[in-house]
Amino acid sequence: MLEVQNLYKKYGNVVAVDGVSFQAKPGKIFGLIGPNGAGKTTTMRMILNITKPSTGKIIFDGIKSLSDLYNHVGYLPEERGLYKKSKVIDLILYFASLKGMKKKTARIEALNWLDRLKIKDIANRKIEELSKGNQQKIQFITSIVHNPNILILDEPFTGFDPINQQEIKNIILDFSNSGKILILSTHQMDYAEKLCSEIFLTNKGKEVCSGSLSEIKKRFGGQHIKLKFEGDENFIKNDSNVLQYEFFNGYVELQLKESIIPSDYLKSIVDKTTLTDFSVIEPSLNRIFIDLVNQSSGKIS
Repeated sequence: MLEVQNLYKKYGNVVAVDGVSFQAKPGKIFGLIGPNGAGKTTTMRMILNITKPSTGKIIFDGIKSLSDLYNHVGYLPEERGLYKKSKVIDLILYFASLKGMKKKTARIEALNWLDRLKIKDIANRKIEELSKGNQQKIQFITSIVHNPNILILDEPFTGFDPINQQEIKNIILDFSNSGKILILSTHQMDYAEKLCSEIFLTNKGKEVCSGSLSEIKKRFGGQHIKLKFEGDENFIKNDSNVLQYEFFNGYVELQLKESIIPSDYLKSIVDKTTLTDFSVIEPSLNRIFIDLVNQSSGKIS
């Protein structure tokens, strides 16, 4: 298990991370989410021992430093960076050597991953000759070729089309199911919601909310309704019992005041519109994210 205890990081007069604590467990995907500038990257860099915390501890299986575990950690940064003039296979072997892999073993693993991602034919091409998507695949391979025990992924789906996003998702799940520790940071809330067992939401360097996804949804669920109707939508916009609403293609999701029972709300609108569907739903992680970040920033969602 990876434990982060009261991490604090200050750059001059700017506090980037302010007392962050969490646990990432083997076999589960831990979601580290938050808006831009929330301190996510700084937290990950401290876990990776790239940046030293001002105060706080990072413990992996009782060891109070990750410096001895360098070869067992994989990291995919949000800002990608590859040596453009290098050949694909040479680049992967170079990164593998930095993690202590022997050349023969590294070559076997590199070719296996190139084959799985359906790009074995580009092994001897230069990075600069590749499409952006294939460059992303190479960057991803360099983070996993050494079969790390801890895998930290910062926006792993960026730059991929839906087919390749699915393949990357499957690989991430394979790592998780094999008992690895995974930390996933992403702005794509649909992926975070589908993949992560635990969520840690941070804003301005501080914890906003944390726990299992199911617990968070129960805690912040409220009275969420999905409606399909025909006709004018003003009956929703002018209803004082509705805290907020969001229109989509053909339906609307809304949140009622806590004192309003959904069945009573249904009775109150049947004469105002022609309903084709009415259901009580869980709030999406995206909705919770927006609401909590706005609240912690002093904004009204």
